[in-house]
Amino acid sequence: MAINRPFSAFLLATAIILVTGPATTFAGTSNSLLDVSADGELLACSNRDSGTVTIVRTKDLEKIAEIPVGEHPEGVSFLGKTHRLAVAVYAEDKVVFLDGDEGKVTSQIEVFDEPYGIVSTKDGSRLFVTLDFPGRVVEIDLSGSPKIVREMEAVPFTRGIALAADEKRLYVTHYYSADVLALDLADGQIVDRIPGVSTDNLSRQIVVHPTRPKLYVPHIRSRVTAVHGEGSIFPYVSIVDTRPADPNKPDDKRRRRVPMDAFRGALVTANPWECAISPDGKLLFVVFAGTDDMFAANVIDDDYRELDYRQYFQTGRNPRAVRFSPDGKTLYLYNALDFEVVAYSVDSLRIDGRVVVTKYPHSDEMLRGKVLFYSANEPMASRRWISCSSCHPDGDPDGKTWHNPEGLRNTQSLAGMAWTHPIHWSADRDEVQDFEHTIRGKLMQGRGLLRGKLNGELNEPNSGLSRDLDALAVYSNSHRVPLSPFAKHGLSEAAQRGKEVFFASETKCAECHPGPYFCDSRPNVVEKIVRHDVGTGEDDPSEKMGPAYDTPTLLGVYRTAPYLHHGKAATLEEVLTTCNVGDRHGKTSQLTSAQVSDLVEFLKSLPYEDPEPAAIAAGMKKVEK
Repeated sequence: MAINRPFSAFLLATAIILVTGPATTFAGTSNSLLDVSADGELLACSNRDSGTVTIVRTKDLEKIAEIPVGEHPEGVSFLGKTHRLAVAVYAEDKVVFLDGDEGKVTSQIEVFDEPYGIVSTKDGSRLFVTLDFPGRVVEIDLSGSPKIVREMEAVPFTRGIALAADEKRLYVTHYYSADVLALDLADGQIVDRIPGVSTDNLSRQIVVHPTRPKLYVPHIRSRVTAVHGEGSIFPYVSIVDTRPADPNKPDDKRRRRVPMDAFRGALVTANPWECAISPDGKLLFVVFAGTDDMFAANVIDDDYRELDYRQYFQTGRNPRAVRFSPDGKTLYLYNALDFEVVAYSVDSLRIDGRVVVTKYPHSDEMLRGKVLFYSANEPMASRRWISCSSCHPDGDPDGKTWHNPEGLRNTQSLAGMAWTHPIHWSADRDEVQDFEHTIRGKLMQGRGLLRGKLNGELNEPNSGLSRDLDALAVYSNSHRVPLSPFAKHGLSEAAQRGKEVFFASETKCAECHPGPYFCDSRPNVVEKIVRHDVGTGEDDPSEKMGPAYDTPTLLGVYRTAPYLHHGKAATLEEVLTTCNVGDRHGKTSQLTSAQVSDLVEFLKSLPYEDPEPAAIAAGMKKVEK
C-alpha cells in the first residue's frame, strides 16, 4: 500500500522520533488477551469461547467475577490507573466497558466491524481500538460517556496495536503481512511503514521496548512454495527499529527476524501468538499456541542478535497470552484451551499458582476437536511445524495461495463449510475425516487419529471410525458465517441494483451460486459432486486436477481476497472482468462499469441475513460430523 503523505510531513514525524529519542516507549501498552491493572491488584482475561471477561485478584489468584460481554471478545485493557477496563468484542462489533471492582458492565459502544486490539492512554482519557477487516483505528474519548471521536485509516486487516509513551503515535500490524505502520496521532496519518518480507504472515500483536527504539512482533512465515510441513510454516519474532532508515546506508535493515524454531537448537515451536517484555526491558517471553510451550529470552542491546535464549517452558493447551505484572515480579500465562491463567515468579521462573477463568460452553467432543485442530504435536504432526490452525486460524483463511502438489490453491475460509461440502477447490474430499490423509501425509507427517483401515477420499466414509477424527470434524464444521458489515442497515441502493444484476438470467451468476449459501455444492453423495470449468485452470501451468473446480460460497467474500482457486484475482472487480475472459465465469462482458460496481457492492453485502433458517426451510441438511 502506498503511503499518501507529503514528504515534508514525513520529515516532521522523523524529527519527532529523533527529538524524543528511544526512551519514549514503555511496557504495558500493547494489545493482549490479558491485562493487569496499574496497581497490580487485578488481572483481566478475555475468554473468546465463553464470551466473557474474567476478573482475578492477583494476590491470591482468586477469580472474583466472570462477566458476559458478547461473542468472541479479543483484546482487553484497563483504563489508565483505574480498575475500569474495556474489551473488544470481535463478533458483535462493539467495545464493552466494565467495572473490575463491581464485576459488571457499565456501558458499551458500537464500532463498524471486528474490533481486535485495544490500548489505553496512561491517564485513561483515550482508548484506541483496531478494527480488523476495515483496517481502521478508532479513538474513543473516555472523559465522559464513551464517545468515538476519530477513525484513522490503516490497512485492511489491522490487528496488533501499541502506544508510544509520549502518546504521539501508534504502531499497528497488518495481520497477513506482519507489516508495521506508525500513525501520527496529531493528524491520524500514516507516517512510517516497516514492511515484512513476502512470506511473513499472521501477526496479531506488537510490543514496545521500555527504553530502546524497538518493537517486537510475533508472527509466522508461510513459504507457499513448500509442500512439506518442515519447510512451509516457521515461527518468528521480528524486532523492528522505530528509528528512520539511514539514507547513507542503503542496506540498513530496520527488521531483525529471529527464527524461533532454531532458538533452542533443534527444538521446533509453532504458531507464536503473543509476547511480553519485562518493565526493565531485560526479558522477553513468547508463547506458541501450536506446540504448547514458551520461551524466555534475554533482550540484548546490540542491534544485531537482539534476543538470547534463556529458558524453555512446557505450558498447558493452546497458550494465547502472556503479560507481566507492573512491578515485573510475576508473569501471567493464559492457556486458552485449559481455560486457566498460570502465574510464574520471574526471579525463579517457577509456577506460583494457577486459576481457572471459565468453562468451555460447548460439548466435550467439540473441545477435543478444537484441541486437535490447534495442535502441531502428535498425533497431528510429528515434526511440530504445522497445525490445521497454521493456515485456518479460528476458521479464517491465511490470505495465502499455496503451491500444492495439485496446483495453486488459495486458502479458503471454513465459515459455512458444514453446508457446502464437498471440501477443497477440487472437491476431492467429501468429509472432514478425509483429512486423515493430510495428517498422515507429507504436510503434517503425524501418527494420525485412526487405527485400522483408512478409506480413500470420496470412497467409503471415514466418519464413525475414530472418535478423534469425528471430534475434529465437529469443530471444523462449527464455523458460522458472520453478517456482512456492508449490510448492517440493509442493502444499499447500489447493492440492490447489483442484486438484480446477479440474479438476471443474462449474467447466469445464480446458476452456480444459488440458494441461501450462494453455492451449488451440497453435503451429498460422491456421484452428485458438481464441478465447473470456468477457464481459470488454464492460468496455472502447474495444475494437476483441474480444470473444473468446486463452487465456493459467496458468503463473506468481502473479506477473503485474493480470489479464485489460484488467487490471481486481487479484487472482486478482477473476478468479474480481467479474470473472466470469454464469459466462462458468468456472462459479465456486456456489463457497464457502473453495473460491475453495483454487482461488487452486492457481493460485498453477503450475507445480509442469517442463511441457516432459509437453508433449513429449503430442506438442506448440514454436516454435523
